[in-house]
Amino acid sequence: MLPNQELKKIIELNNTIPKEELVKAWKKVTADQIDLSEYLIDKNLISANTLYETVGNYYKIPFIDLRKMTIRNDILMIIPESIVQTYQIIAFEKTETELKVATTDPKNLQILEFLKKKTGLRIKTHITTPASIKEILGLYHKGLTSEFKKITKDQIASDGTKGKNLHQLAQDVPIIRILDTLLEYAIFEGASDIHLEPTETDILVRYRIDGLLREAMRLPKNMQSGIIARIKILSNLKIDEHRLPQDGRFMLSTADYKISFRVSIIPVFDGEKIVLRLLNESAKILSLEQIGLQLKALELVKLNVTKPQGMILITGPTGSGKTTTLYTLMNILNKPDVNISTIEDPVEYRMPRINQSQVKPRIGFTFANGLRSLLRQDPDIIMVGEIRDGETAEIATHAAMTGHLVLSTLHTNDAVTTLPRLEEMNVPNFLIASTTNVIIAQRLVRKICQNCIHSYTLGKEAIQDLNQKFNLKAIMEVLEQQGIILSADVPAESLLFYKGKGCKQCSNTGYKGRVGIFEVLDVSKEISKLIMDKASTFKILQEAKSKGMLTMIQDGFIKAKNGVTTIEEILRASRE
Repeated sequence: MLPNQELKKIIELNNTIPKEELVKAWKKVTADQIDLSEYLIDKNLISANTLYETVGNYYKIPFIDLRKMTIRNDILMIIPESIVQTYQIIAFEKTETELKVATTDPKNLQILEFLKKKTGLRIKTHITTPASIKEILGLYHKGLTSEFKKITKDQIASDGTKGKNLHQLAQDVPIIRILDTLLEYAIFEGASDIHLEPTETDILVRYRIDGLLREAMRLPKNMQSGIIARIKILSNLKIDEHRLPQDGRFMLSTADYKISFRVSIIPVFDGEKIVLRLLNESAKILSLEQIGLQLKALELVKLNVTKPQGMILITGPTGSGKTTTLYTLMNILNKPDVNISTIEDPVEYRMPRINQSQVKPRIGFTFANGLRSLLRQDPDIIMVGEIRDGETAEIATHAAMTGHLVLSTLHTNDAVTTLPRLEEMNVPNFLIASTTNVIIAQRLVRKICQNCIHSYTLGKEAIQDLNQKFNLKAIMEVLEQQGIILSADVPAESLLFYKGKGCKQCSNTGYKGRVGIFEVLDVSKEISKLIMDKASTFKILQEAKSKGMLTMIQDGFIKAKNGVTTIEEILRASRE
């Protein structure tokens, strides 16, 4: 439904509820942070139909009670169930040029635009009540159930299944439709991965959205063989191989998106588990500002990207956005007068003018061998997907010393510990000191949904908890230095921080999208000397801080104070 403030304004303009009753309701709703429409309806201050008719009249949108209608199953199924639940929108009538939909939120233009692109039809919007949507969702389940029954007509056991039956099952229209819907949900919700997990009784479908897994739905067990067979055919995998892991890839391309799906299948106790990684090949490369770099860190990275030789290293655990940062840097460097070559595992995004190679360890094409070959290709800039061993590290550092700019990643917890990690790989200290330009350590945190953001102050318990985990005084001093707060001496209880209440646009999570928190270690002359002298990581960190380096935690608190992310997300990221 509409935001409380907007709904209150509409009710006041139409005198739908006595003024004194609305004032009382508003006090209660504001104090308890609850939905105004639900409160008014629950307290019988107004009927649902009257309230939504009033809203419809205000926006000049016709009201419709879906409970009085019979909706054809094929029209109902135009909008997938998860989208119906999340965005409270139902398709109820269709012509050759127009699709009529009913929604509780006529201002959600994003979903209306999506439906226009998906169907190629003009969208005619009506307003309805949540009760109408809920009742139609019951029909939706019946429709899906009847679809699932079609799939079981070729009932087959999980053992001894013939390849012919699997091929036929994979071509069944219901199986194709259901899998297409699963993939479409994931694309629309911005998922990075889809997990299809067989259990004893059903198939659990989960999406990874903004870094966290969410349960999307459960499918009947008898769909398992058909869905797995369909994915294997799309990925060009062996359809009758159920004992060994398999990896493949396929693509979906429309006028609106071009998505590659990287497929991993592995046998588990109740069948075969499938994970699909979504790679949006039509996505625009982000800028350094968009990924979250700011202030001095941004200037340092921009300066080091222009250097003709040396190494730029990006570090962090799996899923911390290292690849995105690498591609962002390569996009800046991608000019007609340079030769950029990469060795990756796998090639995640195709980039024009860049020569991208994928490692194939089974035939001996490893990072080390591939890097040796790239050096004979007259490169100016080399990107190595990951430095995994001493051999690759040695070749990369020698390449950086002999006039090439090398970009790569390592798995370390922060920027400073990258240095001893290279030492462990038997890279000499003088090579590390002389070739490393800058080290970027990063994590990803979820961004606050700007549709439902609100401010709050920290309680005493929260402050005590933060003091135990971090040096809060030092963080306050950094906030003062960066001009975020006036003084480090102000009590922490008085500072405003932010979080999301949860709304339809963020699936009631309070978060939408992700951003990086960074620490950028500039390997200056002083840092180089410390590396040559085999100084401890503590000494190197102190020197970097004295020159103004922000740690990831400090960068995170700046973003939390500015309303970009939450303190809870910084705590979560610090545990990784």
